Amino acid sequence: MSLDTLPAPNAYDAEPIPAAALAEVERILSTGDLFRYTSDKSPVTLLEDEFAAMIGSKYALAVSSCSAALFLSLKALDLPRDARVMIPGFTFAAVPSSIVHADCVPVLCECGDNYRIDLDDFAAKLPKVQAVIISHMRGHTSDMDAIMALCDAAGVPVIEDAAHSLGTTWSGRNIGTIGRIGCFSFQSYKLLNAGEGGIMITDDPDLIARAVIMSGAYEHNWKKHTVLHEALARWQNKLPLYNLRLNTLSAAIIRPQLDELPRRVRDGRRNHDHVAALLNASPWITVPEKLGPEVRAPDSIQFNLDDLTEAETETFVAGAAASGVKVQVFGQSADNARAFWNWQFLGDTPELPQTRAMLMRACDVRLPARLTLTECELIAQVLTDAAQSATADR
Repeated sequence: MSLDTLPAPNAYDAEPIPAAALAEVERILSTGDLFRYTSDKSPVTLLEDEFAAMIGSKYALAVSSCSAALFLSLKALDLPRDARVMIPGFTFAAVPSSIVHADCVPVLCECGDNYRIDLDDFAAKLPKVQAVIISHMRGHTSDMDAIMALCDAAGVPVIEDAAHSLGTTWSGRNIGTIGRIGCFSFQSYKLLNAGEGGIMITDDPDLIARAVIMSGAYEHNWKKHTVLHEALARWQNKLPLYNLRLNTLSAAIIRPQLDELPRRVRDGRRNHDHVAALLNASPWITVPEKLGPEVRAPDSIQFNLDDLTEAETETFVAGAAASGVKVQVFGQSADNARAFWNWQFLGDTPELPQTRAMLMRACDVRLPARLTLTECELIAQVLTDAAQSATADR
């Protein structure tokens, strides 16, 4: 059977939840014990300990979302009101939103055609900021060696937004463990899926203690964490409570998936690299190369359309959709949350011509680890055929 006769694969559903998670959820529901601080053996506490051990960090705090983790990270750093926090111009709207929520001011820097931070613009803006959030957007790692050297020299703390990068490594180190704090997501389209949820990691005991209290460990609930009791006691009643806790059901769903992560990382990389090679054979499509120290764990693929007009780009997207493959062009939407000019809550739109130009031709397609290579080849054929058809009149 040829690829032309096969239907487009479903690239949007998440993997099924493991049976062990379903059994644990049923057990918890039978007890009604949904609050993380009812027991000092809560699934949330166990998840924190297991995740920290897996990722190679001393401490972890599970919270309601990655956005909550970013917000708590900024609050735990004890930044002054209106502190300036630099982020890439290519990120998700929740990232500048977390900065605004923390009473700080987002500062956007340029990104290049490879979706990574422009180091010249980053270095130029660094002297005027008090913190940095590095979004490894869609799992693309910027040059962390250069970024950490610049930030360490300037005394500026780095938070890694690793929502898309669980399982990615840089020079053998897990992404999220390079900066002072790392933040991950458990949203449905991530490698660990609880629908919603997030987790922050750090090796700094005082930072995590402050975050634990502010996450909602009121009265003596902090005693149900397995570590840091001395540091936690020091901050009790001294910090506001934002109530951003993760519930036991979410933790119970995530914990059995930790063992699935190596397979998902391996198969996701296989699928991405296979499709990337096929797309790069098209004269109209380029998948940027990864950086040398980076070993990626992708669950989607991004590529640039080369020299297509706006009308041809629209034809390409429509043609792919007609064949069952949804393509998102980040910049060609009135409300795309990844296009910085749509973040009207920031006030004046920053001038980032390089990032804007990239977003107008940068495409995004889901490519989950559960797909077979045949299904991946079908997606690649749909995309290359759509690009060829869109440019047929030239």
